[in-house]
Amino acid sequence: MSTTANPPPPTTVADVVAGLAQRYPTAWAEDWDRVGLVLGEPTAGVRRVACVVDVVPETVAEALAAGADMIVAHHPLLLRGVSSVAPTTYKGRIVHDLIKADVALYVAHTNADVAAPGVSDALAARFGLTGLRPLHPPAPGSPAAGAGRGIGRIGELPRPMTLAELTRHAAAVLPATAWGVRAAGDPGRMVRTLAVSGGSGDAFLRAATAAGVDAYLTADLRHHPAGEHLAAGGPALLDAAHWATERPWLDDLAAVLRAELGVETTVSDLDTDPWTVHATAPTAAGPAATRTAPGGAPTPAADPDPAPAADDKEPRREG
Repeated sequence: MSTTANPPPPTTVADVVAGLAQRYPTAWAEDWDRVGLVLGEPTAGVRRVACVVDVVPETVAEALAAGADMIVAHHPLLLRGVSSVAPTTYKGRIVHDLIKADVALYVAHTNADVAAPGVSDALAARFGLTGLRPLHPPAPGSPAAGAGRGIGRIGELPRPMTLAELTRHAAAVLPATAWGVRAAGDPGRMVRTLAVSGGSGDAFLRAATAAGVDAYLTADLRHHPAGEHLAAGGPALLDAAHWATERPWLDDLAAVLRAELGVETTVSDLDTDPWTVHATAPTAAGPAATRTAPGGAPTPAADPDPAPAADDKEPRREG
C-alpha cells in the first residue's frame, strides 16, 4: 500500500504577520504611527508578497498584476484617521480594490526604521559605510531600546571624498529620481564620516551635529532648519528624494520574507516620489558649478542638466 505525503500547509497572512513581528515588532513604532496588519484574513494563504514603499493605485495595480496575495508597505495607508473608506475616496478606492482582490496589506514603518538591521542600514549599505552606529538611539527603557537600534546610521566611507564628489556618488548609488540629490555646504569639504537617515530627517540635524559627522544625508530638508544648521557650524547636508532613501530597504525586506517564510516576493521599483520634473536656470559653469552663500562660503549649485538615469515620522518625520 503506497502513501502520498500531504503537502505542507500554505503560509498564511497570520504567518507573515508573526514573522514580520519578530523582525520589526509593532511595539517599536512611534506612538503616532499606524503599523501592522491593515486588512486581510489571517487564515488566507500567501504565496507571493509585494514589497512597496507607498500604497498608491500604481503599486497596487503592479502587485495585482504580479499575482501577489499580500502587500507589505513601508508607509501607512491610513496614518491619520479617516471617517470613510467609501470607494469614491482616494484611500477608500485602494481599500476596496485590495479587498475585492483578496490581497492583504501590512505596514512596517517606524518600527522598521528603528530596527537593526532596518531602513537606514540598507541606505548605509549603498554607500559602503562601516562601523555603523545609530544616529538617534531610542530612549533608555523604551520598547525599541537595544544594541544597534535607533533612527539613522553613522559610519565611515570606504574612502574620503569631497562633498561635491559625495553628492555625485549619492546620485549614482541611490535609485534614480527627478529630484536627484542636492547638497549644502562647502563643495570642497572632505567627508569621511557620514550619517544617513531614510525618509524625512531634519528632526535629527542636532543629532548629526552632536555626533561630529562630516555630512548628513536624508530627505525632505527644509530651508530654514538647513540654513540655521549650517550657520551654526553643523555638518554638510545632502538632500535626496524621500522614496529613494527608503527603496533600498525593500530588497532586505524581500530577502527576509523569502528566507524566513518561504514565500515568493516582488519588489516595486515604481518611483512614487511626487516630484516629476527638475529644471534649473542655464549656467555656463556646468554641472560642477557652485554659488556663494550670503556668508561667503561656496555652496553647490544645482546641476543645470540633471540626468536621472545616472545612477510619513512626527514631528516632521512621516516617512
